[in-house]
Amino acid sequence: MRRHKTAEFVIVPTIAVVFICFYAPIIWTIFISFTRSGMFPSYSFSGLMQYWRLVGTERWHTAFLNMFVFGVLFVGFALILGFLLAVALDQRIRFEGFFRTVLLYPLSMSFIVTGLAWQWLLNPAMGLQHLVREAGWDNFLFDWIIRPDRAIYTIVLAAVWHSSGLVMAIILAGLRGVDRDIWRATQVEGIPRWRTYLSIILPLLRPVVLTCVVLLIINVVRSYDLVVAMTNGGPGNATDVPGKFVIDMAFERANIGQASAAAVIMLLTVIAAVMPYFYLETRRTGR
Repeated sequence: MRRHKTAEFVIVPTIAVVFICFYAPIIWTIFISFTRSGMFPSYSFSGLMQYWRLVGTERWHTAFLNMFVFGVLFVGFALILGFLLAVALDQRIRFEGFFRTVLLYPLSMSFIVTGLAWQWLLNPAMGLQHLVREAGWDNFLFDWIIRPDRAIYTIVLAAVWHSSGLVMAIILAGLRGVDRDIWRATQVEGIPRWRTYLSIILPLLRPVVLTCVVLLIINVVRSYDLVVAMTNGGPGNATDVPGKFVIDMAFERANIGQASAAAVIMLLTVIAAVMPYFYLETRRTGR
């Protein structure tokens, strides 16, 4: 009993810090979203006024749609590329450790560094297009980063390059944990190796894949750094995302109430995206 009391006493400061630094700001933000706060917090209740104004803001619609497009493409391509890389490394190739290090290297860089690197690479005046034209291909054109209809896809490209290594590492760890008897049984049955991966191994790795999905969704919400470094939301608002909308409203437009309402919508979006994962996990464990 004394040992249990000591353990509870030790974790009390941690719980207090988490509540003060994490949950308290969330509660305060939710409260402020129902007020008339402008440059400074105001505690006069205004109901859903900030949310109605948010619904009527065209820029918010563009930012939210961009997050949806970016999220679907980023999560989908990162999962596919990461799975293919994991399968390739699972063949026990030579220099596997070297290739693992190379593929995980982008993850060591922040989104800011990744965004700046890809901004230079995709810059038509001095990046990939310029280098290819200098090599003799004068008609080569790759100016997506300055085109409003295609700029969002350059953000997807940079994000997939940054995070596919993480998916590869997680799925590879799951592949190495598969019982070798399954492989022997499929070989005896004459099942092609690619079919084994798709029809047998991949369903077994469902919890691993769901973990990757949750981590990638979190990166979708945290894409503010990448967008600011690459395009700063441009051209125009073509690559604007909710995170940038919140920061601009809070610090450039001095509208804390509107920024808080947008932040609450982002929180609800993350909860809606993560809830299926927790539902499947709790149903699988029977709790």
